[in-house]
Amino acid sequence: MKYVLIGKLVNTHGLKGEVRILSDFKYKNKVFIPDMKIYLGRDKVCEKITGYRHHKIFDMITMEGYNDINQVLKYKGDYVFVNKDDIKLGENEYLDEDIIGLDVYVNDRYLGKVRKIENHNGNEILFVHGEKDVLIPYNFDIIVSINLEKKEIRVKEIAGLY
Repeated sequence: MKYVLIGKLVNTHGLKGEVRILSDFKYKNKVFIPDMKIYLGRDKVCEKITGYRHHKIFDMITMEGYNDINQVLKYKGDYVFVNKDDIKLGENEYLDEDIIGLDVYVNDRYLGKVRKIENHNGNEILFVHGEKDVLIPYNFDIIVSINLEKKEIRVKEIAGLY
């Protein structure tokens, strides 16, 4: 089983066992759903989500079998994971950890490997490290294809960008 970090359980909320999660996970709508299994802490304790709502900057969830604040206090400060196989991604949806490490090509010219992905005011940027470091916007106006089997990304030729 491959675990994907989706956030951190930072506190409880109210008296009925609801918890606050801080998360910048891109596909919240695919993981914070009823009956989704989450794994908490170092020991990856499996729990099942029964309810979800967004509140201020937090993702609020309730878990099956927990209806009191004292039951969920033990998870305060724990990281929250999901099984990668449980995330149902659509076309042109990729987890960041799948993209990092892929080779990037423009036409047949090798640019380098994706080292990290950062979000700048809602715009994601691929940091490509090669002979010359390159920043590439992570959108499908520029990206022609992503092939996880071949471990490569093909991008359009744009004058002055590379």
